[in-house]
Amino acid sequence: MVLKKHIRFTRPTDNLKEIKDMYIKGLDFELLFEFQDHQGFDGVILGHPKEVYHLEFTHHRGTTVGKAPTKDNLIALYLPDLNEYNHQCKKLIEAGFKKVVSYNPYWDNNGSTYEDIDGYRIVLANISFDH
Repeated sequence: MVLKKHIRFTRPTDNLKEIKDMYIKGLDFELLFEFQDHQGFDGVILGHPKEVYHLEFTHHRGTTVGKAPTKDNLIALYLPDLNEYNHQCKKLIEAGFKKVVSYNPYWDNNGSTYEDIDGYRIVLANISFDH
């Protein structure tokens, strides 16, 4: 039997509920798992059940992590279909993401950059990522 591999990107937040809601609404993610007070940590795992990538957001009770350390902390999603790209851009704004000028001009030339309430960024690139 071959086990399916997964990749999970994890980052802390001071705004767990708001971040969960933003990413579910803005990127059509589903809540895959949620935990509370796991040795002082609360968290959510978001993604799509059939995909191999997940985003995990955690909050360590009693600590403050603040905003993103730089404007280049981002996740890039490649959406080569123009209709899907436009739809997803609209959904991010509706979910509370703020459209911003990208730190790296490459992304503004090939898509749009959005910032969440923690200062982390999502790039929607209207290009294909073929090797």
